[in-house]
Amino acid sequence: MPVIEVSGLRKEYGAKVAVEDVSFTVEAGEVFGILGPNGAGKTTTVECVTGLRQPDGGAVRVLGLDPQRDHGQLGELVGVQLQDSQLPEKMRVSEALDMFASFYRDPAPAGELLGRLGLADKRDAFYAKLSGGQQQRLSVALALIGRPRVAVLDELTTGLDPNARREVWELIADIRRTGVTVLLVTHFMEEAERLCDRVAVINQGRVVANDTPAGLASRVGGEQHIRFRPSAPLDHRALLALPGVSQVRQDGDQLLVTGGGDALQAVMAVLARQGIIAQQLRVEQATLDDAFVALTGKPAPDAV
Repeated sequence: MPVIEVSGLRKEYGAKVAVEDVSFTVEAGEVFGILGPNGAGKTTTVECVTGLRQPDGGAVRVLGLDPQRDHGQLGELVGVQLQDSQLPEKMRVSEALDMFASFYRDPAPAGELLGRLGLADKRDAFYAKLSGGQQQRLSVALALIGRPRVAVLDELTTGLDPNARREVWELIADIRRTGVTVLLVTHFMEEAERLCDRVAVINQGRVVANDTPAGLASRVGGEQHIRFRPSAPLDHRALLALPGVSQVRQDGDQLLVTGGGDALQAVMAVLARQGIIAQQLRVEQATLDDAFVALTGKPAPDAV
């Protein structure tokens, strides 16, 4: 049985339909990502999964339970970190953990959790004195204090600098290794590619794709983009005549060659015959970002 089952989910806010028809499943031990443009319905979906919103249609099951009817029971099994969750500025780290631990019958040892998350020396620090990355790690600690089987993390790394973001990525990978199933809402394509086993792309309240990151990228096409600066003048026609090469374009002092999977080998053979070196060579494949644009018609939010 899947850990999370969402079928035909619908949620309205007055005349606005936030979620029209969302369906997906999450298997045990997965990191499952939810991607989508701003306003696509990602957070509303997660709030329905965690029981914070009452769906207007469809069905949601988490560990076989109904998040509305069985909310109390699921509270012991699901840890949640929601977007923009904040604590009082003058609350100490230890106080926050003690408060959240009081909600559970068998909480994890706070000291052990702080050590795992690199916050052991911040036990007595005020929340306002923590860095952005430390605040996010504390949010994760609060989501894990009840020893959950499922962790729901919404936009966990928004606003963090690159170093702090990578610290949190390592943390999510550690969580997954302990056997916790993770539902991760993100708008960072690199984050989804690094962490997620599968992702659902939501656009205008509907799931428009559900696959592995690599599987989604492959839907864009298997073309390669080969960029290099030739060490000597090169007739573009020699490259355009190659099987599998669809386009050759001059970009400043560089050439950009677009073609199929065998294009690189063919281009390198032509250059070798003419004694030309491909300087600053770079080969780009289709990415999850490309798939996102193709599926939603919009650039990924972090690319804007």
